[in-house]
Amino acid sequence: MKAIVYATYGSPDVLELREVEPPVCGKNDVLVRVHAASVGAGDWHLLTATWFAVRLYQGLVRPKRPILGHDVSGTVEAVGSAVTRFAVGDQVFGASENAGCFAELVRVPATGLVHKPDNVTHEQAAAVPASALAALHGLRDKGRIRAGHKVLINGASGGVGTFAVQLAKFYGAEVTGVCSTSKLDLVLSIGADHVIDYRHEDFTQRDERYDLVLDNVGNRPLADCRRTLTPDGIYVAVSGAPTRALWIALFGGQRAVSFISQSKPEDLEDLRELLEAGQLTPVIERTYPLAEVADALRRLGAGQARGKLVIRV
Repeated sequence: MKAIVYATYGSPDVLELREVEPPVCGKNDVLVRVHAASVGAGDWHLLTATWFAVRLYQGLVRPKRPILGHDVSGTVEAVGSAVTRFAVGDQVFGASENAGCFAELVRVPATGLVHKPDNVTHEQAAAVPASALAALHGLRDKGRIRAGHKVLINGASGGVGTFAVQLAKFYGAEVTGVCSTSKLDLVLSIGADHVIDYRHEDFTQRDERYDLVLDNVGNRPLADCRRTLTPDGIYVAVSGAPTRALWIALFGGQRAVSFISQSKPEDLEDLRELLEAGQLTPVIERTYPLAEVADALRRLGAGQARGKLVIRV
């Protein structure tokens, strides 16, 4: 099968399209014929390994898992002997915990997949898993969002941010999105009540106070971010650099939290229902063929993407 592989850490220039052996389906796995995948921050960090913590997971000198890509949508090619929820030919989407989706076939644990709604394309479905799950976990589980809450989303025009704006509105919040000048219209179009152009205004210096700040960027000091909160407000950092997570753990207290999102079938099912009902719409800036994964990652790494970048296989 064809796949995008890398044998050393570095820029997107180290990625190559090669013929590789297809994965073998384990008893609890599903083998998926990939129709679409999407790029995310996790792929960028695993590629560049600028955080030492990545090397502890992926390999100190060279990557142990040579194929990136965590989000997938496609057709079931085979199922393991212990899998009962899926059958050959099913249309599915989800996330592979060990990556491997920038390829024609990928092995995914059955718990990482749900059935794709008929009203959603494979490209749209592939844009959802990692980013929408991070937004869901940050708002609902860590931020304890409630109807009527004032919510600020820093980095509202990216992959996680565009889902977070829509989910926060679904939960009945008043939403303020922070983004650059060229993306203000996008953030308003997906439901934000207010927008702040970070090129002209620092959200931490405003008088407005928020019940929940979801930070997808981590570009302001933690102390400044905490000053934007109401007395019972919560600051939630979505993943972010390990040093920031450590800082929050040491000095954040009960009103600041950092987390790494983990895929759960029940949460993917919640997202599937929202997609099917038309209450969640992926924002896709552009699709790329498999051979141009490197170009997609360059754009992602430059922080230029509006919403998600999708790979069509």
